[in-house]
Amino acid sequence: MARSEKHPGRGPLSGLRVIDASRVLAGPYLAMLLGDLGADVIKVEKPDGGDQTRGWGPPFVGPPGAQVSAYFVSANRNKRSVVLDLKDPEGRRLFRRLVATADVLVENFLPGEWRKLGFRSRKLGSARLVHASVTGYGAGPDADRPAYDVVLQAESGLMSLTGHDKGEPVRVGVAVIDFLSALYALSGVLAALVERGVTGRGRRVEVSLIDAGTAFLSYAAQSWLADGRQPPALGSRHPNLAPYQALPVQDGWFVVGVGSQDQWHRFCQAIERPDLETDPRFAANADRIRNRAELDGLLAGIFRRRTAADWDRAMREHRIPAAAPARVGESVERALERGQLLPLPAGTYGGLATLAAPFLFDGQRLQPRLPPPALGEHTEEVLAELSAPRPRP
Repeated sequence: MARSEKHPGRGPLSGLRVIDASRVLAGPYLAMLLGDLGADVIKVEKPDGGDQTRGWGPPFVGPPGAQVSAYFVSANRNKRSVVLDLKDPEGRRLFRRLVATADVLVENFLPGEWRKLGFRSRKLGSARLVHASVTGYGAGPDADRPAYDVVLQAESGLMSLTGHDKGEPVRVGVAVIDFLSALYALSGVLAALVERGVTGRGRRVEVSLIDAGTAFLSYAAQSWLADGRQPPALGSRHPNLAPYQALPVQDGWFVVGVGSQDQWHRFCQAIERPDLETDPRFAANADRIRNRAELDGLLAGIFRRRTAADWDRAMREHRIPAAAPARVGESVERALERGQLLPLPAGTYGGLATLAAPFLFDGQRLQPRLPPPALGEHTEEVLAELSAPRPRP
């Protein structure tokens, strides 16, 4: 019988142990996803305050005297917290013993900082260890430069595509480079675990934030490789499609995406302007791109005459991808309706809800097993386990 049939509440990585020696976002988010998938994740934190994002607020959650930032909560469910001082020989000795019990190590130390602590990837853990290292700039000349998402959004070229050409550079509203790095690293870790099942040996998986951000340029970078031109920053518009953007309506904004000639035909029917379908300025997508300014002005005049709800009905009727922009609260409410907003088990910080990762297994979401831990909450428990042998998965 398959594991999912025998243990419907267990994730596919049940039985694996992950040591999360990372902090801030990319590494912790990667480790949390491994925990969401069923792994036992042990978060190793420094004694003086732990992961610095514990204090990245407001907002904070939890009772007075035992509060933590909502930011920390977002990346640290399904983990146990152990406090170890890696600058101390005894702390490093216990850390090595912990890693020896692990299937996966996640860390995002600066390479020089990691070496200064006396660690080398080939000397940590067993030959079966999958070591995931998330860095800012990889192993090149900038290896030990500190890195934060906002800077990587700028350096990767992503900010050259957001906002408008003549305006202030605009960052994506969440730390997208951190999340991308975590997701790329997750793919690498899972691939290494599959290979280990065949060879019995682990791998070192490295992802740098600069590589992740640059890879995310995707078709923008491929366009530059094709003709050497910088893709313009077009606000909500698309460099290769039109209309594909936000349009002003009577009570705010409405977003439409027309991605094919058939959709253009249906879009013209939806806005009750069938004449535009064969207008030589707009007949083909290439024509619409060349005459974008004229099309934008024309559509703005049409869309301003009705409300977002009116346009939503019209676009749904004609099967055009479209929606009014949602605020964060509206999006979370819809996630609740879909079953993606889940309660965390009660813990130090009280009853909290969390947005589940988008995994469905056999049509079911995996339920959170552990709330975000208090600093060092599980130190004694985990260190006591070091004397008990763990069966290998």
